Amino acid sequence: MYLKRTNPALYYLQRVGFYVLVVVITLYLLVPFLWAVLTSFRRAGDLFLQPMAFASAPSTLSNYADVFANPSFRLGLLYSLITAVGAVAIALLFGSFAAYALGRFKFKFKSAVLYIVLAVSVFPQIAVLGGLYTLINSLNLYNNPGGLILSYLIFTIPFTVWVLTSFVRDIPGELEEAALVDGASPLQTLFKVLFPVMMPALVTTGLLAFINAWNEYLFALTFTSTKRTVPVVIANYSGATQFDQPWGQIMAASIVVTVPLIILVLVFQRNIVSGLTAGAVKG
Repeated sequence: MYLKRTNPALYYLQRVGFYVLVVVITLYLLVPFLWAVLTSFRRAGDLFLQPMAFASAPSTLSNYADVFANPSFRLGLLYSLITAVGAVAIALLFGSFAAYALGRFKFKFKSAVLYIVLAVSVFPQIAVLGGLYTLINSLNLYNNPGGLILSYLIFTIPFTVWVLTSFVRDIPGELEEAALVDGASPLQTLFKVLFPVMMPALVTTGLLAFINAWNEYLFALTFTSTKRTVPVVIANYSGATQFDQPWGQIMAASIVVTVPLIILVLVFQRNIVSGLTAGAVKG
């Protein structure tokens, strides 16, 4: 308000610049998705029209019908759901234990452990691909959802531990002390006292880990041959000939895969915001 009184021209120029920047960023983020949605409702021949003619072309649901009629796509959805849910459930279970220990107990090299966890979470997947392939083969988990769940734990557990540790640190210690006075064991304290308090952080961490596992491509491509997740199935879509690329079906499949994630984010948006901001400010 001070700038508005002293220099109105500069104030309004800043406001206009801010809103222009917001509009540009919004268009940059939304236009590719909206174009993909539009493409999913167009026939193959319409893809070569001029932009205005393409936008006004008649819509069709044939691409979605073809996608759901494809058994590989339906199985891909099933395998994606199994691997993502399995990896997130295991990561939340073990990550909660680790976060509780790192956030509550004092021991030597605790900071070093946290930095190692952070380093592992940002480690490139391609660097561990060979070792993981050997391990999964030796465990007879190749082309098995269990092998993908095992490989996904490499990035879901470190992420879970890192996020939950900062949240556990800010939980009032009086809650644990009251539970211990009442005769609760450490495990009972964790499950019956801390877990309910940690629910926003658990929802946030679980949802973000689920999105990462749901969209993962490299491990799913390498460690499976037939029981593949949906990102690999979409990448392998082909037309009637090797020169035919069914963009309408590819976009329709991509929209089908993306919509559940959008619904999850909208449903749990309050938990996501509270979970992400938890631990950011110390009282």
